[in-house]
Amino acid sequence: MDDKVQKSDLGLRVISGVAMGVIALTALYLGGNAFWLLLAIGAVAMQHEWAALVERSKNRKLAMLALFVPISIMSPLAAGPSFLALGLIVAAFLFVCAVERGAALASGIFYAGLPVLGLLYLRASEDGLILAFWAMAIVWATDIGAYFAGRAIGGPKLAPSISPNKTWAGLVGGMAAALVTGLLFHIYAGLPAVLAFASPILAALAQCGDLLESGMKRKAGLKDSGNLIPGHGGILDRVDGLVPVAIVAAMIVAALRFI
Repeated sequence: MDDKVQKSDLGLRVISGVAMGVIALTALYLGGNAFWLLLAIGAVAMQHEWAALVERSKNRKLAMLALFVPISIMSPLAAGPSFLALGLIVAAFLFVCAVERGAALASGIFYAGLPVLGLLYLRASEDGLILAFWAMAIVWATDIGAYFAGRAIGGPKLAPSISPNKTWAGLVGGMAAALVTGLLFHIYAGLPAVLAFASPILAALAQCGDLLESGMKRKAGLKDSGNLIPGHGGILDRVDGLVPVAIVAAMIVAALRFI
């Protein structure tokens, strides 16, 4: 019975994973309103789950509405990914802080809003399809490389008190996979060399994002951040590594414009 349940769970995870990948890549390819809409839905769902992780559910809906203001401004029909959107993210954060008299719930505004701004900025840039795809592919490559290196090599744990399954070998494997991915984008898609060689650093940040969310779940006593995705848990469980990568990748691309 247990084997059947495990096989059923694995099949569900594969089906859900493929479906999510198809939806994400289709929206990324279409860009514009399609990409913004997918990210907007994801951001609001992230804020919903964030409230559970920080155990501040009283003003959950208010925080979701506050987040949706800057997310709306990021739409291609409005101002797009701009300094105005960044300013409204800060304003939404301060508003929720004032209502809550604390920053725990409000911090989700930054956590959910900034990566959306980063991804939309990348997609709207010159060669935006390649840049946004690269940022997402780095996270996927990191997860795959870390998984196989960790399983094959094992060794010392990376952060046993937070995530017992992560190893230093997995971290190195994830960084190596990210570097290979970045170089492939450089060779075959014209990704700037500086971004290709920044890929391992982004891989390390992806692992940090994963550990941050794992630590929050452990502190809150939760196995998953939610149950939105069959077989995968919540949206935060799927994008924890993408959050810092999207933000930092956008910052690097923006900085390169001034060099």
